Parts: sequence; structure tokens; C-alpha cells
Amino acid sequence: MRTRRTTELLLLIAGAPIVILLFVMMLINSGDTINVENLAVPLGLFLAFIVAHLAVRFLAPNADPALLPITFLLSGIGICFVMRLAPELALRQLIWLFLSIACMILVLVFIKSINRLCRYKYTIILIGVILLILPMFIGVEYYGSKIWVSIAGFNFQPGEIAKICIVLFLAAYLAENREMLSISTRQIGPFRFPDFKTLIPLLLMWGISMLIVVFEKDLGSALLFFGIFLVMIYVCTGRISYVVVSFLLFATGAIAAYLCFGHVQNRVEAWLDPFAYSNSSGYQIVQAFYSLADGGLFGDGIGRGLPTKIPVVESDFIFVAIAEECGLLGAAAVLILFLLFAVRGFVIAGRARKDIDALVAAGLTAAISFQAFVIVGGNIGLIPLTGVTLPFMSQGGSSLLSSFIVVGLLLRTGDNSGSGEAELQRTSIFDSGALGRVALGKRLTLLIALFAVLFAVLIASLTYTMVFRADYLKNLPTNNHTIAQNAKDQRGSILTSDGVVLAESVEQSNGTYEREYPQGSLAAHIIGYYSTQFGCAGTELSANDTLVGNKNYSSWSDALASLAGAGTVGNNVVLTVNSTIQEKAEELLQGQTGAIVVLNSKTGAVLAEASSPTYDVNNASQYLSGKVSGDNLFNRATQGLYPPGSSMKVVTLTARVEQKYDCLYDVYYSPASIEIGGGLITNFKGEDFGQITLLRALEVSSNTVFAQVASQLGAQTLVKKAEAFGYNSSHTTQDFSVATSIMSNYQVMTDWETAWAGVGQPVGQHTDGKNGPLATVVQLAMIASAFVNGGTIMQPYIIDHVLSPDGVITSTTAPKTFAQACTPTVAAQVATAMKGVIEEGTAAAAQVEGAVVIGKTGTAQTSNTTDNAVFIGDGTANGVSVTVAIVLENSTAGAATPKAGELIKTSLQAMGAL
Repeated sequence: MRTRRTTELLLLIAGAPIVILLFVMMLINSGDTINVENLAVPLGLFLAFIVAHLAVRFLAPNADPALLPITFLLSGIGICFVMRLAPELALRQLIWLFLSIACMILVLVFIKSINRLCRYKYTIILIGVILLILPMFIGVEYYGSKIWVSIAGFNFQPGEIAKICIVLFLAAYLAENREMLSISTRQIGPFRFPDFKTLIPLLLMWGISMLIVVFEKDLGSALLFFGIFLVMIYVCTGRISYVVVSFLLFATGAIAAYLCFGHVQNRVEAWLDPFAYSNSSGYQIVQAFYSLADGGLFGDGIGRGLPTKIPVVESDFIFVAIAEECGLLGAAAVLILFLLFAVRGFVIAGRARKDIDALVAAGLTAAISFQAFVIVGGNIGLIPLTGVTLPFMSQGGSSLLSSFIVVGLLLRTGDNSGSGEAELQRTSIFDSGALGRVALGKRLTLLIALFAVLFAVLIASLTYTMVFRADYLKNLPTNNHTIAQNAKDQRGSILTSDGVVLAESVEQSNGTYEREYPQGSLAAHIIGYYSTQFGCAGTELSANDTLVGNKNYSSWSDALASLAGAGTVGNNVVLTVNSTIQEKAEELLQGQTGAIVVLNSKTGAVLAEASSPTYDVNNASQYLSGKVSGDNLFNRATQGLYPPGSSMKVVTLTARVEQKYDCLYDVYYSPASIEIGGGLITNFKGEDFGQITLLRALEVSSNTVFAQVASQLGAQTLVKKAEAFGYNSSHTTQDFSVATSIMSNYQVMTDWETAWAGVGQPVGQHTDGKNGPLATVVQLAMIASAFVNGGTIMQPYIIDHVLSPDGVITSTTAPKTFAQACTPTVAAQVATAMKGVIEEGTAAAAQVEGAVVIGKTGTAQTSNTTDNAVFIGDGTANGVSVTVAIVLENSTAGAATPKAGELIKTSLQAMGAL
């Protein structure tokens, strides 16, 4: 007896520094003074548990020594986080906490025997059922669950007390009918069952669970009550058949409830795909995921996180708050405490002298442990979210009160079990009590293993979310949580290659930083946006880790400071974009809808990328919120898919040159229209060019000639060559996202489709959604770059290098080859033909004095009345080459050509080549 109580006292003393340290950390991060007055709560709580310890020493001297210290740690962590998350509710919670400790002591004072208490089992179950169904009639609904009763402004959950009543009743009933339940009188298939009358409690619990789901809309309580019952009936009988049948009954009821009731469907659907319901039923769990991702391994520090973005976090999601601010290690420690509670509870059941004591201990232990599993599982997305609370920790008086009453009953049960080794010898395997000690020990050992697995699954799932999936969650465009958290740190700037600041963080009076965009709309689609409400996009998203300082540290101290949760100064990102070229591209698009991309042909560096209509990045929230309509945020350069029109003819020509190197002077007949594959191919404006060479056909952009060439090549050859240039590839760039350009499946293309594909016009319909060719403007630029680069296409990239806050270059992007689209000799042949388009054909307006320009125009028909104007080409001067791709929506033929000439000239001048 003395050893047990001394152990209990030592464990309480060992736990005190942990609880006090949590409060100290909270005070530090809130800027408060660390003194005895501000530490009154943890000190007072410790003294209250010392008083409880003294009460146990005199009232239940043989009780389990670990139960009270575990409860102290859980409730200490809980009250610390309630005070941090909901200070306006902290005083009430504190009162409930001390009242609950007093009630735990009163249980020991007034209840001397569990067996004697359970003699009133029918009165107890009547009270329990009334409490359980009370919310069905006078309950109030919060957040989709109707489990609260409100009287004179005071809210409580009757189900919290009801679960204790149900455990006591079931223990008494099962103890009385243990033999009947163990005897099989009926057989159905491989399963044997007792008389129907003895199965009434099983069916009753099933019925009660279904009523809770239907009328109180609470999946958690239903699952909890049924789980408690399963544990107790297994401990009583050891019959797996009961468990199997119970699961089948519950599964049948759950499926029926899902099919019949909308609130059940909503809860399950929000669990399966919370991000699809992130603005409604899935909001809490999505915000919880963001909190967990920010917590990482070590946490943000108590008071430094943003768990308050989760509605009712102090009650429903207090575990997530602990995980965010104490990290995976702290959250796992809490789960281990609950597992230890389960182990000690089942040990109490194993030491019990009477059946009813063993069943009460097992049931009450299951009530706390399984409830912890259910709420934590819902918090981290392992199971559907429920309305139950986390025992000892969640804000709520009824939850605290019931949890401490459970502890009091467990302490009493443990005390009634006898004293030490001598008692265990008296209750040997020959003792008829406690369900047969050997059998009971095996069942309880299996239950301990089961709960160990359940909590291990929770820790594994938590590890996956907080460590392995964290980066993905942090970088989601909708993750306002991480962005708001990062507002405490100085985010790095984004600059052009010639030093123009496009984005910077400006310190505010409250010590946080606000993102500003000094150039307004310049390079808006490249920068994207950074919003605490709507997330981020563009470079703000793709370079997020670098900008917040999580990567590219300039020193070891930066890395260590980040791991410790200290604020960091982000790194600066320098783009490949030249502000002069970017300004010119945006100027050329004013008043029109379309996009422009300018590349360094030799490296793939993006010199400019413009999309119109555009927007002022400082006002992006107006479009994101819907206050201003329009698709201004849509980046047509990287995400728009356009028919390439006649610019596709350079791909078709490349494939033909590979078949026959000297084909440029082959003669073709170019009528106004021609029938191929049962359909007509027509020239632009119905022109008839007569007999012309293939070279001349490119210069005048003859559809009927290139349709014949495409037909000669065949669908497979044409599609494979398009794929060599980047079509149907999702990995065409290094550091920014581009939509996949589309070519149809050659296996299902008709001759007529192949002919039109060769001239850049998608026709026909395919069930796989691939009706090509359709290309992004980035893809069109990549195609054009190949012909001045020996057939090599470089992967476009937009980040040139990264600077530390001290101005040190920490990383530089190295150019990478995307593909060798064709050989240098083939590329030279096609380039010769493209030069003819500039000098003798449709693109004369793109000529630039002092530079060699090659190119191809395109006119893609988008309807019976509108066309897109397309130009792709390259300009070279003094060893410097730039590639330009332009698409103008709903424009006249050739409208892009003079703009291309202006842009090539400006680009070469900006690069010092002219």
C-alpha cells in the first residue's frame, strides 16, 4: 500500500515540471512576466492533485498508482491549451476542473463498493437512457450535432454522464447473465448463439446507437457507445461471434443511415474529400490539416501557432492545436498517455476479484480510451469527424466532470481488487470470480494489444500528415493558414534579372509583414499573388519554400533557428525576366486578349511572359473574392490551350525532312480545296496556288499542300514528331507549371483528322478528351527555339538565382535540355524554310534590321466568324538568339506578325545584341 501511494506521489512530482513548463512557454510567447502569480494555475492544479492523492491514500489505499499522475498530465496540458485558445472560457473551465477533481474525491467518499452501486442497475440505466435521449427532445444543435441541452444559458452534454450509467448497467447485467451468454443454444451457419432473451442488451445498444445517429446527428457518440459495449461483452464472454455479429449490425445500420439521412451523407462525404467541401462541412478538417502541416516535428511553440483559425478548436480540435504548437513529438506523447491510461485501466480489470468489478473497469477504460481514439481519428482525418470531446483536455464542463468520475470509479475498483501479490495468490486460477482469471487475463491482454494498435495507427497517420505530406499541404494555393503563419516572418523579395523589385514584404506596426507589389501589374501572371485569405499562386507558390526561408539557408544558424520555431528572413528570388522586354510584351497586348512568351533560345530562360487581360497584383483579392468579374487571373501563356494553326506546319515539315532531306523543292499541287479521307481541306480565303514547291508552300502557308504531306506521313509519324517537340508531355519546364499540350491518339485518328492536324487545326471528337493539336504559348515558343538551336529544345525556367538576406547567391538554375527534337541538319533545313516565310512569305512584317529572323505565321479558326492570330519565330544578332511566340484571340490574320518584329527588336536590344 505504501509503495503504491509513494509511487503515485513521485509520479505526480515528476509530472509537475512538465505542466509548469508548458505554462512558462505560453507566458514567454505571449510576452507575460514569469512569476508565481502568473503560474498560479499550474501550481494550484498540482496542489489540487496532491489533495486528491492524500484522499486516495486514505480512502482507496490500494488503488492503481499511475492513474492519477496520468490524469494530472492530461488535464494540465488541457487547461494550458484552453487558456491559450479561449481565454474568455478559461475561468469557467478552471472552475469545472477543480469541481471535477472534487467530484472524483466524492466518488471515493460515498461509493465504497462497485458491487453495491450496481444493485441499482435498473435505476441507473433509466437515468442513463433519459440523459442519452434528452437532446432528441429539448437539445440544441451545434455544428451539425444535436447532443447539447441548454438550460438558462448553461450548456451540457447529457451523453457524457449517460455513458457511465450505461457502463454500470451493462456490467451488472453481463455479470448476472455471464453463464447464459456463454452457453450456445442456437446455431446459424458457423456461429452459435445463446437464447434470444440474453441478446436483448446487444440489440438495445444497437438501437440506441442508431437513434443517436438519426435524431442527434452524432456519429461519434453512436460509435463510442457501441464500442464500449463490444469491449464489455467480449471481456464477459470471450466470444468472437458476438463481436462479428455486432459489427455486422452496426455496419448495416450505418449503411442504412447513410442512404437515408442527408446529414450522415454530408459527414461521410466531407471525410472522404474534405477539400471539395472546404468552404462548408469540410472547413474544420481542412484547416486542421493546415495546422498539422505547420506543426511539423517540433511544433511552432505554444502561442506561436494559428490553431484558432479552426472553429471551436478549444473543444472539438484541441488535439490539433497541441500538435501544431508542440509538434509531432508532443502530440505523440499525449497519445501515449492515453494508451498508458488504457493499459492501467485494463490492469485494474485484470486484478479485480469480482466479475462486476472487472467489467466496470474494462467498460470505463474503454469509454475514455476509445473516445480519445474516435476524436483524434476524426481530427486527423483517419475516420469521419465526430462531436465527442477529448477526455480531460477539451473545453467543456460535462466532459471534464464525467472523465474525473470515471477516474474515481476506476480508483475505487482498483482499491476493491485487494492488495498486492498476496491478493493475487488468493485469487488464483482456482478462484471462480473475475470471469476466471486465466481467461480474463488473455482477453485483457488482447484488448491492450488492440488499443496499442489503434493508437499506433493514430501516430502513424499523424506522422504521414505532419512530416511526409506537410510540404504538399503547405504549398496548396488555398492554404491561408500557412500564409498567415508566415506573415510573422519577413518573406523574401522577387526581382527581375535587371534588378526591378516585383514583390516585397513591408513591416507593419504590429510587427507582421504585408506583401506589396511596387510595379502593380508588371509580370502579374509570373508573380502570381500571395494572400492570407486566398492562398498563393505563380512564383509566390512555386518558390514559397525559398521565399519563407525554409530552403537555401545561407548559414547553419538559419537552419537551426527554423527548426527551433524562430522567425526567419526569407531568401530573395531573382527571375530570368527582363523588365524592358516584359514591359514591351505587355504593351503589345494592351486592348487585346492573348499571350506572349519570349525565351532565350540557347538556355530556355524566360525573358518575358505576358497574358492579357491582366491585373494589378495588389488588387488580386478583388478577383479572387468575386467582387470584380473577369478571367484576368487566368494565365493564357501557360494554361491556355490554343489551336496552333499554320505554325504547326513547321512540325509537319520537320517530319517530312527527316523522311526526305531534300524535300523542300518537291512540287505539290495546291488547289483551293482538296478531299482527303472523305472530307475537304481548304486554303485560307480559298486561294489556289497551283503547282508549288514545298518550300513555297510554307512561305504562303498552303493548307492543301501540308494536308497532303501529313497524309503522306501518317498519323503515327505526325503525332510522334509532335511529341518529340513536347506535345503530350507534362514535364516541359523546370520551375513553373504549364498545361499539357495535346495531340490526338494516332490509333484512332482518321485520314481527314490527320490532314487537318498537319496544318494545325483540331477536328473530330475523341472520347479520351484528346482532340489535338492544342498547344500552350510556352509550347509554341519551345518548338520555335529548336530551329536556331540545332534541334535542341531547352527546358524553360523562370528563376535565375536565389539570394540570401545577406546578398549571397545560394543557388543558380542550370539550363537543362528538354529534348532533341531533330538533328542539327534537319533543323537547319527547316530554319531555311522559315527564313523564307520572313523574307518571301506571309511574315515580312516581322523583319528586324540587323538581325536574322525566322518564323511562321498561323491563323487558327475558332468559330465560323473568329480566328486566332499566331506567330512563332526567332531573332538572332551577334550570337544572341531570342524566341518569340504570340497568340492573339479573335484577331485578324497576320496581326501578330508586326508585334513579333517589334518584340524581337526590343529583346535583342535589351540583351545588348543590337
